[in-house]
Amino acid sequence: MATITSTAQQLGDRAVQCDATGIYTQAATGARSYVLLDGIGTSTAVQRWTRTTARRLARAAATGGDAYWALLAEHARIRAEPDRQGYSAWMQPGAVAVIALALPGHLLQIAWCGDARAYLRSPDALIVRCLTSDHNQRRQKITRGETVEARHRHVVTSYLGHSSEEPLIGSVTAPAEGRLVLVSDGTYEPLEATGHSLAGYLDGTLGQAAHDLTAAAVQLAWASGEHPDNATALVADLD
Repeated sequence: MATITSTAQQLGDRAVQCDATGIYTQAATGARSYVLLDGIGTSTAVQRWTRTTARRLARAAATGGDAYWALLAEHARIRAEPDRQGYSAWMQPGAVAVIALALPGHLLQIAWCGDARAYLRSPDALIVRCLTSDHNQRRQKITRGETVEARHRHVVTSYLGHSSEEPLIGSVTAPAEGRLVLVSDGTYEPLEATGHSLAGYLDGTLGQAAHDLTAAAVQLAWASGEHPDNATALVADLD
């Protein structure tokens, strides 16, 4: 089970930080959840919504013991809100989300919608795996063998607040061991775009790793002539 966690955030070129994280431990079972949301849009309303939703998701996943069903239930709850009925639905907040749930027996559940990612570094620090697959037009184009343009990465095909009755939610399991990393696209995209491996920033303490990831992302974006997004990294060592 996870024992230590650190989170770092960078504002980037945005006026408001609309990424949010949540952590919750269920005392009775020892299950511990880690959640990262990347809000769609930039406003104080989106900021408040993502923070509240991240905390609620973390609690639901840990107490219910199932990351996938926690995300599915939250999608249904949000979709049923009165303000999301009819024409006003498009004006309501939304966010991509990833949940990591460490359960007794060294089992790690991952569930996600959108393009926030979960990575897991092996205990010997030799292998770093991306456990998620992005829900966006870029991934769709790649899967179909079609031409990919830069704009396609910005169009997510699944997120909390989406109007679909049957949302696209991914889920995988892995051993709960090694170093867990949850990141928003504002963290991993600048690294990938400039040929930098995320694995190169995971050494040192949890705090150093989280800070180095997000700081590098913003610096690389600026250096490439891009406008950096909010960048968030949650890093946890799993027993």
